[in-house]
Amino acid sequence: MGHPIRLYVLELLSKQACCYSGDLSEELPIAKSTLSQHLKALKEAGLIQGEIEAPKVKYCLNRANWEEAGQLFDRFLMQGNRGNNQSCDC
Repeated sequence: MGHPIRLYVLELLSKQACCYSGDLSEELPIAKSTLSQHLKALKEAGLIQGEIEAPKVKYCLNRANWEEAGQLFDRFLMQGNRGNNQSCDC
């Protein structure tokens, strides 16, 4: 999920309510088929959702999943900080 294109797509979607796939392809210097694969991966991960508005597909962040992921990440960080005050030498 950390691919730069996917992160950029997530950043774009976080700044607006929704975005059409055609608009995304104009914004990114990659083939439409490549963008489609990145969108598919983000959708399968539950980070975005898509809605067909023929002939276009509209994408937006899956806000409920983002909120849940944020809470899980916060808990993860809190657990990691508890009881482990040693720094890593790696």
